[in-house]
Amino acid sequence: MKRVVVGLSGGVDSSVAAYLLQQQGYEVIGLFMKNWHDDSVTISNECPWLEDSNDALLVAEKLGIPFQTVDLSEEYKEKIVDYMFNEYEKGRTPNPDVLCNREIKFDVFMKIALSLGADYVVTGHYCRKTEIDVNGETVYQLKAGADVNKDQSYFLCQLSQEQLAKSLFPIGELTKPEVREIAAEMDLITAEKKDSQGLCFIGKVRLPEFLQQKLQPKDGVIIQIDKNDPIYSVEKQVGLTLEEELNSAAQKLPYTPEMGKVVGKHQGAHYFTIGQRKGLNVGGTTDPLFIIATNVETNTIYTGLTSTHPGLFKKVLRIEKDEVHWIRKDLALANGESAQYMVRIRYRQPLQKATLYQFENQMYIAFEEPQSAITEGQFAAWYSEDELIGSGVIS
Repeated sequence: MKRVVVGLSGGVDSSVAAYLLQQQGYEVIGLFMKNWHDDSVTISNECPWLEDSNDALLVAEKLGIPFQTVDLSEEYKEKIVDYMFNEYEKGRTPNPDVLCNREIKFDVFMKIALSLGADYVVTGHYCRKTEIDVNGETVYQLKAGADVNKDQSYFLCQLSQEQLAKSLFPIGELTKPEVREIAAEMDLITAEKKDSQGLCFIGKVRLPEFLQQKLQPKDGVIIQIDKNDPIYSVEKQVGLTLEEELNSAAQKLPYTPEMGKVVGKHQGAHYFTIGQRKGLNVGGTTDPLFIIATNVETNTIYTGLTSTHPGLFKKVLRIEKDEVHWIRKDLALANGESAQYMVRIRYRQPLQKATLYQFENQMYIAFEEPQSAITEGQFAAWYSEDELIGSGVIS
């Protein structure tokens, strides 16, 4: 009988994951991760860990499985929260959910589970794991969940073969309504519970307030750039190598305050992200303003009118060599190689056709269609059909 440790979060997905494996004859242990207990930054009680741990305990009791809480708040602060502050300070927008899976659930938590004699770690992610044979070696595939609306493979885009080998995703073949139905049949307390929102394990936060714990507010200006500004019609240079051409297309545009007009003030460029529309508090414009660039050095925010403003779109993004991660190492591109994949640059974005180009010090992803709000610090993930092949941090 194989032993599994389920990360019981107090939600319906992990509850049903535990139940399904119990039905399959596994010896199941439930562990609740306590990763955060500073309620001063959360909005109301949107993600009270106490209630969650209590629900997890009730599910474990109902299923008759051993249960305990592990406090990982120190590791979480160091690996996720400090990293977030650091990234925002540099003017990048991190994705804590992806990091939380790589650094906490499938690393720190996994080590605890394995020390308890577990064969596998189990989570309630909507994704699937399969295995194939490549040159006599077992290779694990991470695939999208069967429920297209809930697929969470993107959040696991940084996992390794070693982590996948020890992971199980029992609800990957189910849809959310099916999961809720099973929970209701089993009379689990989590059957009707709403999905958690906001930052992984912290809950709903007002980001500026959350970031103000470490990043001091400082006054700056909001500049509006006209869509017909000459910066958008710069002639392409001729005689460039492919790498130089891609590099040029991936560069940030060199905005300066003189190019536009001041339309408002802000409390710190590091609180804002590209593509953001809410929270600018600028009135009197004909259409909504979108952030097209931020500069944390000069503490300036650049904006443009409407979601079709040319400043929002780019066709090429860059990933530093050491930030390129292949789940399928056997498919990794060597220097000078290229390959076509379907790519997404944020969770739930429809997959986009693109070509990956690997060079000595970086990779470029060139999209067929211009993409809106390519954001530094976020993850680009590339897929072959429904299989996630690799990912990297946009630089």
